[in-house]
Amino acid sequence: MCFPFMPVTKEISYEDLKALLGKSQNLLLVDVRNKDEVDKGRIPGSINIPVNAVGDAFSLEPEEFKAKYGVTKPPLDAPELVFHCQMGRRGQMATNKAHELGYVNARNYTGGYKEWSEKEGK
Repeated sequence: MCFPFMPVTKEISYEDLKALLGKSQNLLLVDVRNKDEVDKGRIPGSINIPVNAVGDAFSLEPEEFKAKYGVTKPPLDAPELVFHCQMGRRGQMATNKAHELGYVNARNYTGGYKEWSEKEGK
């Protein structure tokens, strides 16, 4: 049974992320790897905010966030805010930082780009 005040699972699977990418207009997928890693390949639709910049980025005013990253800053209760890195650890750090800032539904794609690229045959 699900209660609205219960915290959402802080992790998301490949299958769930793939489904969200296919249907959701509200998904914000944040790749927290460094630029060199992102240049080698990325999940379509993701934006890059390196893990050490997540706190500052999500503390920006909405106008500044949009100007810097080209997307609308999600509200604190955004249902579909997902972070990922290469294998899950930095994504977890970014997810924790987002939770500290009040993003109650932020989640980490634990498989990271490594799992994504394997499953997508990249």
